[in-house]
Amino acid sequence: MRIAVIADIHNDTEMMMQSLDKLKELGFDAIVCPGDFTDIAPRGFTQEDVGRLLIEELKSAGKPVICVPGNMDLVIIPLLEKGGVSVHGLGKTVGEIGFYGFGGAKTPFGTAYEPDEAEIEAGLRKAYEDVKDAKYKIQVTHNPPFGTKVDMLPSGMHVGSKVVRRLIEELKPEAAVCAHIHEGRGVDELGRTKIINPGRLPEGYCGILEVKDGVVTAEIAGLI
Repeated sequence: MRIAVIADIHNDTEMMMQSLDKLKELGFDAIVCPGDFTDIAPRGFTQEDVGRLLIEELKSAGKPVICVPGNMDLVIIPLLEKGGVSVHGLGKTVGEIGFYGFGGAKTPFGTAYEPDEAEIEAGLRKAYEDVKDAKYKIQVTHNPPFGTKVDMLPSGMHVGSKVVRRLIEELKPEAAVCAHIHEGRGVDELGRTKIINPGRLPEGYCGILEVKDGVVTAEIAGLI
């Protein structure tokens, strides 16, 4: 299965539409978005308006869509659930792959959705139970795992989640998808688990994960 990963859209509906056209050229069987669809609503719109549009754009590609909310996305959690694309505290199996996840992330800024580590752990464990029998598994979180290439600020400080890291090490999914730290765009590994943070979509980046005969590859691709 070839999986496109896009994240941190932050209201950029125009880039989303352009990106889907490019992604179709690259080819994919499913698409994962680990959050921050929205931001402060533009004049004349609500966050729900923007979130609804972006979710419908993703679904318009005609492929399975798997999402968790970002720290800006509290109000669109019901839209993700209603649209049948959420793995926030849930698991969803597509083919041989079980996707399980939990969204939100702590910040210094008091944003809309900042679950603590205990909430993230409980949500991920609950979601994992839904897919524990799947042949392959992919963890989807907004928060990146602590102490990796994908949670690092330009200063070199690591700001990811220790719980997200611990559950990757314990549950050993084939891959882990994350976002949140725009500067942390890239690929890393924890044990056998490939980790990917695709970076901020409006900067023209996506991730490509491929699971083929038990072998997982991960790369960052340009969309511009």
